[in-house]
Amino acid sequence: MTQHPSLMAKAAALALTAPLWIAGAHAATITISCGSVGQDFEFCKQTTSEWAKKTGHEVKLFTIPNSTTDILALFRQMFAAKSTDLDVINVDVVWPGVIKDHLLDLKPYSKGAEKEHFPAIVANNTVGGKLLAMPWFTDAGLLFYRKDLVEKYGAKAPTTWDELATTAKKIQDGERAAGNRDFQGFVFQAKAYEGLSCNAVEWVHSFGGGNIVNDKGDITVNNPNAVAALKTAASWIGTIAPQGVLNYAEEEARGVFQNGNAAFMRNWPYAWSLGNGADSKIKDKIGVSALPRGGANGQNAATLGGWQLAVSKYSKNPEAAASLVMHMTSPEVQKMRAIKGSYNPTIAALYQDKDVLAANPFFGDLYSVFTSAVPRPATATGAKYPEVSSAFWNATHDVLSGKATAEDSLKKLEGKLKQVKRNQW
Repeated sequence: MTQHPSLMAKAAALALTAPLWIAGAHAATITISCGSVGQDFEFCKQTTSEWAKKTGHEVKLFTIPNSTTDILALFRQMFAAKSTDLDVINVDVVWPGVIKDHLLDLKPYSKGAEKEHFPAIVANNTVGGKLLAMPWFTDAGLLFYRKDLVEKYGAKAPTTWDELATTAKKIQDGERAAGNRDFQGFVFQAKAYEGLSCNAVEWVHSFGGGNIVNDKGDITVNNPNAVAALKTAASWIGTIAPQGVLNYAEEEARGVFQNGNAAFMRNWPYAWSLGNGADSKIKDKIGVSALPRGGANGQNAATLGGWQLAVSKYSKNPEAAASLVMHMTSPEVQKMRAIKGSYNPTIAALYQDKDVLAANPFFGDLYSVFTSAVPRPATATGAKYPEVSSAFWNATHDVLSGKATAEDSLKKLEGKLKQVKRNQW
């Protein structure tokens, strides 16, 4: 099936009626915050200008920092000031409960379009019966690897973390001996920020250690399986991963991998289209698989990521801003972003689209990874999630950098989370 007729018909109808609702209304200037990782900004520019041409409105782009942690801090400052500078904002999947008081309910504008999107993401974006954000793209952590090198050294894509460490070391030693002294076995996101929480949730879950906090809000992270997971990750630093990985976010890891200097990389799907771009040193040499399990009794685990688009409560032009959100999250725009940028759609029908699957074969092969990804405990902890995550990534970073043992760090983390919980989450 190449197209979903009802989706396309609805979208066509919206496209035809888009300019009509502004008949007699003033042309608005809408400011949108665009992502700055990968091709996000370029796509944002393209899709907003399409909408502007169609509606007669003007769009201004607002560039945000790379780090999700810094973006949230910036938005919270703007909300505190009730700033009207931003109309449409991009919202990380863990934020709806944190910034719910500052977002507009989109239900009056969506005309039921949210029914075409993954129900779990729509539920995530709905707080107190209000649809606070429209799903834009979803994400899950994946293992990228050099399929040419895995083959060269007689190995296969690893299914456990131990296999990954062994294969990474073998390839790293071989490539260094062949003259590439900068070659690394494995790169990932180990800087002290939200990206490390995503990686560490995957490690802990893959070892059967649960999550930081369970669905009921109980603190569960201080357990032997979580200790084993962090010890394993710490063993990679200085052996198959460089010390510098302790300062890597997504783009630093991708830079090393795409320059041909790493065998394995943990990253989000966006790295696929860039890694296969015309200027990439590893074009057509990349394999993608689910992240490894934590041993014989472990499981595959990928942290749920992804972004939504929302309208600020302080926007002076809520109707025009909502119209832009509906355009940006439409089937056509999601299809284009999937094909050109390997951004995972939030519309199930697009996973059966032959053009999307031709551009991203792993969308089909790893469909279950995307639909069963592990959420961070944002729903259970609500407005306290940023504090919880910050405590978790700092505790993990202490273990990775050798400042604390896994046992001590998780025990201390449990104490800190109990303090945070005392103020209720």
